[in-house]
Amino acid sequence: MIVGTAWWSDLLFVFEILLLLGILVLQIHTAIHIAIHKRDSRSAVAWIVSAWFLPVLGSVLYFWFGVNRLERKARKLRAHSHHPRYNLPIIANEILPENLSEQYNDLVGIAKAIGSISGFPLVGGNHFEPLDRQHAYPVMLKAIHEAKQSITLLTYLFDDDPTGESFAEALAAAVQRGVEVRVLVDDVGSKYSNPTIFGRLQRLGIPHAPFLPKFLPIPLAYSQLRNHRKILVVDGRVGFTGGMNIRHNQAYDAGVSHPVNDLHFRVLGPIVSQLQTTFAEDWWFTTEEFLEGDKWYPRDVPAAGSSTARGIPDGPDEDLDNLRLTILSAITSAKKSLKIVTPYFLPDHDITTALKLAALRGVVVDIVLPEKSNLLLVQWATTPFWEPLLRRDCRIWLTPPPFDHTKLLLVDGHWCMFGSANWDPRSLRLNFEFNIECYDAVLTYQLERLVDEKISIARPASIDELNARPFLIRLRDGFARLFSPFL
Repeated sequence: MIVGTAWWSDLLFVFEILLLLGILVLQIHTAIHIAIHKRDSRSAVAWIVSAWFLPVLGSVLYFWFGVNRLERKARKLRAHSHHPRYNLPIIANEILPENLSEQYNDLVGIAKAIGSISGFPLVGGNHFEPLDRQHAYPVMLKAIHEAKQSITLLTYLFDDDPTGESFAEALAAAVQRGVEVRVLVDDVGSKYSNPTIFGRLQRLGIPHAPFLPKFLPIPLAYSQLRNHRKILVVDGRVGFTGGMNIRHNQAYDAGVSHPVNDLHFRVLGPIVSQLQTTFAEDWWFTTEEFLEGDKWYPRDVPAAGSSTARGIPDGPDEDLDNLRLTILSAITSAKKSLKIVTPYFLPDHDITTALKLAALRGVVVDIVLPEKSNLLLVQWATTPFWEPLLRRDCRIWLTPPPFDHTKLLLVDGHWCMFGSANWDPRSLRLNFEFNIECYDAVLTYQLERLVDEKISIARPASIDELNARPFLIRLRDGFARLFSPFL
């Protein structure tokens, strides 16, 4: 009996030693992986602390949530000779930064910087038509009804509501006419609607796919990664992009509950091929179907205007940080004015510093935000970001309801950027986004007038107002700010 007990104790002791060694090896392996692969030092430190103070669990959480498998998958796909970005049609309108017209001489630097960031060429001969919620959906539906060869649609939200039904029926009619249709909807975004739109698309025979689930070895690993892009391309000639989802509360309907103001753009000219390519990459990534040929990329797209522009894809893959670096380039290039309109404003330290330095250089910095957010936690988290900017003479304007979902960045009256991205870590680090930069004084002037209209009905935020908040409110907002990387 004594001998048996000693044998069991020895075996248990050996097992405990091996278990401890295994845990130690796992922790060391995790720390090495974090040190090599994590770009953000604060994130790296947080994960290493978690791995060492939560043995096994910390490592499991890191390899589950912290490893960017999408970047690895994107590299593999991008190495393929059929990658959509390698197969862009040759565009005669490509413009080198140094060949921008004299009117934009001050912007040559930003054009070179973004050219190194984006992966797309700068092209001339484009036309952009801003569309508010009164006009956007009717113009988009008209284009779908007139489609002859192809339609590609990518959106974050596609609700199964009256607006979603009208788009689905228009797409189904196009399929019946023999038009090639592809619809891609973010899987997380689709679940904002119950039932989701996928059932209706299936019944109507519309080729579609949810973004990401097919590539999830562990579904929750990518629960934070979402395709937030909004792209519609008809016949490879007419494009639409901006901030608008397909949802009834963004329609111009007096009876809609919780209305949302927004801005979308009708796009003509060579730049449309860059919208198409961005869709094609995401469709290929999801379905492994290549969209090639004249029906998707017609060869005879004429110049449609005088705008010089470029698409800027951004995502947690090889396009990581594209928009963040673009924003920083734009801020640091500003000499006279910066106008920012965004529904969600949770800038990181670098962007905050760049905005403060711009104001110190004498640049007039106007930041236009909704007074009341549609996301309560985001509203609480936003407020602590205001004080350091207000102290450096940046101006923050709060617009009254309805909630404004517009996204714009305007620089010196000559350069503008618009698209799907917000000024928060989710958009700039976790989401797949698509924006367009544009060198066009006429369009920028038009958008500046729109921003000035927003400011005319807004109220200014002030440091006194922030200091007057009760202690418990400031404490609540401070804690909410801690969650800003995931809001």
